Amino acid sequence: MERDIAAAAQLIKQADGLLIGAGAGMGVDSGLPDFRGNEGFWKAYPPLARARIEFVEIANPASFSDNPPLAWGFYGHRLQLYRDTIPHAGFHILQAFAAAMEHGPFVFTSNVDGQFQKSGFLTEQVAECHGSIHHLQCTRPCSRAIWPAEKLAVEVDMDVCHWQPDLPTCIECGALARPNVLLFNDWGWISDQTDLQMERLNKWYRKVKNPVVIELGAGLAVPTVRRVCESTPAPLIRINLTEPQMDSGRQNAISLNMRGLEALKQIHTIWQTL
Repeated sequence: MERDIAAAAQLIKQADGLLIGAGAGMGVDSGLPDFRGNEGFWKAYPPLARARIEFVEIANPASFSDNPPLAWGFYGHRLQLYRDTIPHAGFHILQAFAAAMEHGPFVFTSNVDGQFQKSGFLTEQVAECHGSIHHLQCTRPCSRAIWPAEKLAVEVDMDVCHWQPDLPTCIECGALARPNVLLFNDWGWISDQTDLQMERLNKWYRKVKNPVVIELGAGLAVPTVRRVCESTPAPLIRINLTEPQMDSGRQNAISLNMRGLEALKQIHTIWQTL
């Protein structure tokens, strides 16, 4: 493991751009819940456990039509949780790596929590492939409008996981609003903001001559981040405590079976000496 950590530090030192791929495991060190499997999800949301409502059911457009107070109770609680969460030190270590590179960083994440921006990454340096809980859209949708949720006051009765009292509405037509997040079986998600972010990412990537990819906490259940990171010919450093496996034929790849923050700390210690 020590040899792999040293090799990772060397790859980072030699790079002129840092592509960061982040999945749900990235937030665990900040205290955010891990929803892989119903056990973890129901532990975080006992009212949904009592009703035997699974994550794929609540994270679904149908939940906003079938039970809007419950759907918004879940997403309202998550919105406030992400507002209150302080990003862990690993975010700042990634910034330190990137600050030493000619072309800096770009983030590709399936997380909707906004933690990269909160930690100091520029909005123009982040691509959120599943959208952002910090933005809203119409449930219909009546238009392509996407607007910030920063003025939305959250009040949730967690005994029943219900939003209190008036539900958020569309700024265009007054219908029920929803987070601008890609849900399961979702044909109504407005992807315009993510599409623009992906254009920025592609433009950045074309400029970089010697990038390195650091992938953190990206699982196999929803493998979008892993696939993007694996599709690049650049050296790949995979940090994953539960699913660290790597294609045996992959060149210039390092897999660290560790929590993200601990791995980044150890890499950073060696990187500083190079």
